[in-house]
Amino acid sequence: MTLLYLTFYFEPDLSAGSFRNTALVKELGHQLRAGDTIHVVTTQPNRYASFRQSAPEKEVYVTPTGCRVIIHRVKVPAHDSGFWGQIMAFWAYFWAAHQLAQWQTYSQVVASSSRLFTAFLGAKLARKQRAGLFLDVRDLFRETILELLKRKLGMLSGLRLGLAPLLWLVERYTFGYATHINLVSEGFQPYFTRYRRATYSYFTNGIDDEFMSQPITLPQTAPVKVLLYAGNIGDGQGLHTIIPAAASELGDDFRFVVIGAGSGLEKLKRSIERKGLTNVTCYPPVSRNELIAYYQRADYLFVHLNDLHAFRRVLPSKLFEYGATNKPIVAGVAGYAAQFVTEYLPNSILFAPGDVTSLVTQLRETPYLTTPRPAFKQLFGRRIIMQAMASCILSKGNPIHTQWLPELKFYKSAWS
Repeated sequence: MTLLYLTFYFEPDLSAGSFRNTALVKELGHQLRAGDTIHVVTTQPNRYASFRQSAPEKEVYVTPTGCRVIIHRVKVPAHDSGFWGQIMAFWAYFWAAHQLAQWQTYSQVVASSSRLFTAFLGAKLARKQRAGLFLDVRDLFRETILELLKRKLGMLSGLRLGLAPLLWLVERYTFGYATHINLVSEGFQPYFTRYRRATYSYFTNGIDDEFMSQPITLPQTAPVKVLLYAGNIGDGQGLHTIIPAAASELGDDFRFVVIGAGSGLEKLKRSIERKGLTNVTCYPPVSRNELIAYYQRADYLFVHLNDLHAFRRVLPSKLFEYGATNKPIVAGVAGYAAQFVTEYLPNSILFAPGDVTSLVTQLRETPYLTTPRPAFKQLFGRRIIMQAMASCILSKGNPIHTQWLPELKFYKSAWS
């Protein structure tokens, strides 16, 4: 078997997509044998302009089971995660991937995609090869981008009116050909009812080994409580709509620490400056080892999604890292993510996106405590999820009964 594996982000890049796909490729390599090959086509690290790591352009190794893994990392233009910068970066990846893959023969194409276009690339190459297509869908790009453009430019903006039919055609071309589609959030399921050719699974993000072994920390005795956010700072997170206002009301008893970068960082900084806040600090992205140290020092772990209909379907990957700690989670989410927090993450403060009053009131009135979450860690370990997902890929999307996930609801066929 020869697999083509397409992912825009891969190790050593810093992103949820990189961590997920690196773990999955390693597990596929473990389950495949001598004579099998995985060809990964990805990019040089580019997630954050302020955090650069070098990586070989080409890497070849053989797993202990004999599977050959070839990794090609394509250089893409530098960008700040803005809309047009990401488009330019993707087109560089798109054409380079074509050059690398067009003369090869593959048994199956696997594409992991958060912005639709890596999935589109997978569909194009799979159709050309007449190979099976396994899609790992991590976001609903069409729905999200059209709603963001509506909010920014208005319902009848020319860009939005032009993109809507184009993205619809790209989706039909892509999802309509897939033999199997994994949805990283079960909240995506209603969106995909129109695509009946594929079978479906729901392998979520998970907790990496680095976070599994964190020491349990005792409640902090310092008078100032620290709320930590670490991750992408974009329009989707809407941090500028919630953190400055909450910090202003909470005053000197609470401090926000924000680690990350993205297209929304300048909005956040401008809002902090306008309000003259001294209890919000922003830092650039850090390595995972450094991040764990920040988690240990924080009192609360904070996550927020903007108030968009599309985000009611999303399941933020940060919830899995946060859930591996014993710290209280402060989550400004709605829809499926709110259901997930309620069901799986005890010791959480849940508030509606953008609801400053609810956030401030709950922080002031909820007694502070730390609570280990052993059941969550057992259920959502990355390794166990990737074992089952790799088996699903290698079975070409056919229903499987796995020894790893007997109690989970992650696998569902289109006919169940």
